[in-house]
Amino acid sequence: MTPTRPVPAWLSDAVLYQIYPQSFADSDGDGIGDFAGLAERLEYLAWLGVDAVWLNPCFASPFGDAGYDVSDYLATAPRYGDAAALAELADRARRLGIRVLLDLVAGHTSDRHPWFRAAADDPADHRYIWADHPAERFVRSPGRRPGWYLPNFFDFQPALNFGYARPDPAEPWRQGVDAEGPRANRAALRGIMAHWLGLGISGFRVDMASSLVKDDPGKVETGRLWNGLRGWLDAEHPDAALLAEWGDPARSVAAGFHADFLLQFGGDTDGRPLRSLWHNGAGTDQDGWPSEPCYFDAEGKGDISVFLDAWRTADRAVGGDGRISLPTSNHDFSRLACGPRTRDQLAPAFVFQLTWPTLPAVYYGDEIGMRYVPGLPDVEGSVLGPRYNRAGCRTPMQWDATEGAGFSTAHRLYLPLDDAPDRPDVATQRADPGSLLHLVRRLIALRRAHPALGADGPVDVLHAGYPLVYTRGGRFLVVVNPRRDPAVLPAPGPAPRRTLEARGVTADAAEIRAEGFSYGVFEL
Repeated sequence: MTPTRPVPAWLSDAVLYQIYPQSFADSDGDGIGDFAGLAERLEYLAWLGVDAVWLNPCFASPFGDAGYDVSDYLATAPRYGDAAALAELADRARRLGIRVLLDLVAGHTSDRHPWFRAAADDPADHRYIWADHPAERFVRSPGRRPGWYLPNFFDFQPALNFGYARPDPAEPWRQGVDAEGPRANRAALRGIMAHWLGLGISGFRVDMASSLVKDDPGKVETGRLWNGLRGWLDAEHPDAALLAEWGDPARSVAAGFHADFLLQFGGDTDGRPLRSLWHNGAGTDQDGWPSEPCYFDAEGKGDISVFLDAWRTADRAVGGDGRISLPTSNHDFSRLACGPRTRDQLAPAFVFQLTWPTLPAVYYGDEIGMRYVPGLPDVEGSVLGPRYNRAGCRTPMQWDATEGAGFSTAHRLYLPLDDAPDRPDVATQRADPGSLLHLVRRLIALRRAHPALGADGPVDVLHAGYPLVYTRGGRFLVVVNPRRDPAVLPAPGPAPRRTLEARGVTADAAEIRAEGFSYGVFEL
């Protein structure tokens, strides 16, 4: 399908890398990661082969929700460094072939943002959503203004007013999408994006991208809003990327985004496709998530068709107009190495992720098998419930085997390090050609060398069980067996000509044999 609005060339088959900046690299010894520390690690990212990094929010914030409560969109948080340091980071990264994307918190601010402080004192200010009587989820005004305001998430995150798609006589505070407040907020979004793009940032991942217009069936008005911003980007910044935290690529790409992440929530399937791959009931576990085996687990009781069906539906809808991104994990979701899953099980997962026709997104540390650390205390809003503790997937990057893991010289860190005696680290794995890190690096290089393995290459699933067997572009055969038990299948075609990457899988003209926790990538 010919795209009507093409994806920027650099993004079309990019490998993304997510960085939680508090936990990546600390240059000044205060126990919190920063821009300078990240800049010192750019060589590693270039060596690994990633094309772009996106940083969780770096804007000024009181950090009630780890930076997702913004108090100034045009200033960086002092803990990371100033705007000049961020611009220098983006410039140094670009020279190494890496783009830097920021996390844009579009739907709400901190209650300490000057916009909200002004609105809390002025009944004529409509930048936020105010009710004149108590209503569900609304919070009492903290200022001279009478009434209640609507938060998006925590109470200290008042929702910006982008209007309501439908009026309701019982809720007279509902303004239309073209009222003064929503127009001002749309203009502010454009100004924020233009500011950072002008400083060398290459685009944005938009937090809660579907949440802007309220009571919006089918997200029609939200789509109009983002399509308007996309039109401006195409005209003024055609090389900039717009990625959604939406979890519904079919809808978000139609709404103007270049790509959307499959998430543990969102869309008509409520995140089940991603959870059906990785979620094993450990780590971040939301009450209400059904308890079902995932495909990448040792017992072999999962069902890959849940993911395949959802991916096919989204892929047909997206066509050539955008991309679907498949993450290993994220700052809100359990790492691949979580609960009973051992490091032997991670390699097949990466082979699948890096040879499937999506944009792979590697969460920092997953490439070395950093584990989800259970039982950590709440830090900056990380604990959302008895079974939903996000701190465990936000621990400091493990660069080496020293006391501070090469992350920091501080005695007290943003979050505790993994205290497992066998915790993995970058230095040890870089020195070991047989490590998970080297496998991930080779897979990224293989994907770059053979476009048929990338986002645009056709895929044909030959066996949707254990092992999973598929071809890419008719030229490459991929076999993935994430369970403990071995499997044997009749050969689906002629014997491969060459083995590109394999562990425990053999394929000839008669059969495919896959040992437990095995994988193979072959040229046909």
